Amino acid sequence: MKKSELIERVSQTFPCSHMQAEQVVNTVFKTIEDALKEGNRVELRGFGTFEVRAYESYLGRNPKTGESVKVAPKLSPFFKAGKELREGLNHLS
Repeated sequence: MKKSELIERVSQTFPCSHMQAEQVVNTVFKTIEDALKEGNRVELRGFGTFEVRAYESYLGRNPKTGESVKVAPKLSPFFKAGKELREGLNHLS
């Protein structure tokens, strides 16, 4: 599902305009993003958890030349599905 499809679904499900649904979706995403930037964990019960994971620097390899390259340490968002979401997906088959 694309973001535009999510906005459309929200505007159809709730009595609001397309513009209001877009504001709601953007606000939710921005709130999650801001919390992660502050180093906080975001838990949506029944859906899952978002957190930031730190990765150390390591020695990688340029696939084109085979030359060793030092990869800088970085932060990356991580999502772990909640129990209800996992169970709901596993009961589909």
